[in-house]
Amino acid sequence: MLRIALDFFGSDEDAEDVVQESMLALWRYCERIDPERNIEGLAVRVTKNCCVSWRRRHALMATLSDSSPSCSVPVLSPSPQDILEAKDAQTILADAIARLKPRERELFEMRQLEGLTLDEITAQTGIQKPSVKSMISTARKKLLTELKQRLRQ
Repeated sequence: MLRIALDFFGSDEDAEDVVQESMLALWRYCERIDPERNIEGLAVRVTKNCCVSWRRRHALMATLSDSSPSCSVPVLSPSPQDILEAKDAQTILADAIARLKPRERELFEMRQLEGLTLDEITAQTGIQKPSVKSMISTARKKLLTELKQRLRQ
């Protein structure tokens, strides 16, 4: 797992963080894992998904702290107002996610943060694929609605 993360990031610190996150994800779902499944393959898949999720989260954080309207122009020193606005946006998003129903939040995080496929979520939760899709879609709609409302204020 560490080798995969090191190959992905090239940084010991990031790789170790991702492996720890991967191990936590496996631990959370260890009781639901089919013992006949290829555990090594599952660990590789979870690690790769965590690597991608980690990179996405860090890219999102960089985008939120970017004061430029165009992401292609790097900003070396954002203004205090830009930093405050980015932190406010992060807080609003975190609050909106926290307001989701527990099952919606769990499925949304599995899909968006952990980067799991619908089939993987179905396998880990035991919820049928159409229901997973529906709950994730509902969670996204709720988040979008709340974000639109809060950002207009």
